[in-house]
Amino acid sequence: MGEKWTTADIPDQRGRVAVVTGANTGLGYETARALAGRGASVVLAVRDTGKGERAAARMGGDVTVQELDLASLDSVRAAAAELRSRLDRLDLLINNAGVMYTPKRTTADGFEMQFGTNHLGHFALTGLLLDLMLPVPGSRVVTVSSTGHRIRAAVHFDDLHWERSYSRVAAYGQSKLANLMFTYELQRRLAARGTTVAVAAHPGLSDTELTRNAPAALRLPVTWMAPLITQTPAMGALPTLRAATDPGVLGGQYYGPGGRTEVKGHPRLVASSPESYEVAVQQRLWAVSEDLTGVTFPVGAVATA
Repeated sequence: MGEKWTTADIPDQRGRVAVVTGANTGLGYETARALAGRGASVVLAVRDTGKGERAAARMGGDVTVQELDLASLDSVRAAAAELRSRLDRLDLLINNAGVMYTPKRTTADGFEMQFGTNHLGHFALTGLLLDLMLPVPGSRVVTVSSTGHRIRAAVHFDDLHWERSYSRVAAYGQSKLANLMFTYELQRRLAARGTTVAVAAHPGLSDTELTRNAPAALRLPVTWMAPLITQTPAMGALPTLRAATDPGVLGGQYYGPGGRTEVKGHPRLVASSPESYEVAVQQRLWAVSEDLTGVTFPVGAVATA
């Protein structure tokens, strides 16, 4: 397979079932559309079901809609219960939805909005759906991170919800670093099962509405230079699609744009920050996430040296 991986390289997805969060617009829409176009049965898991229905109608294919608000654990539990009643298997769970650079706000459960939505909501959803995936050979959990995981990023266990002070950029970085640490720890737990793998991806700098909350100092240059430094949502979705469908993908890998500085380009295997690979921090984050969400996974911890 050549380096310029595109949607033409997606294998036949007939018979496969995918759930894509945040799929009514942007990267999630393009991801879901491509999967449906290759024959998958796709569930758009979205906050606004009206927008979801309109997106599904534009996609065509076997596409349905599920209400899901990742900023509410009650909504996550309700969505998972409904999906479990509707589906007898799940091949792909694509944790795509996210918020970026929001003003200081909390979720329905009192979590900082970016950490609560981007990480904890997806952590809970994955844990509640994983037993639909474990019996399915070749099933994958794909979680979308960001190059933002490198920017002022650390997991602030002493103030996870930024109650003492708040930086929207650092809080976003924490949430995206958490996405990667979750992927790597989940893969460690899944490895012995041999059926399901956990993979991560990032879209580079894509021209979507996600940056609407960015500080003006960041938003204005991006808007002005967009044609030069950003790529379309369809291109931005390619790393996620490769992580989800390329037969050569291995658990624990990370895919992003292949261009310089990973801003744009066709998807390839990339590396995340050194901090993201710290096993002790991954395991601590996992324990804290189970505690905060009340969700325990059907795969146990693995001893490490």
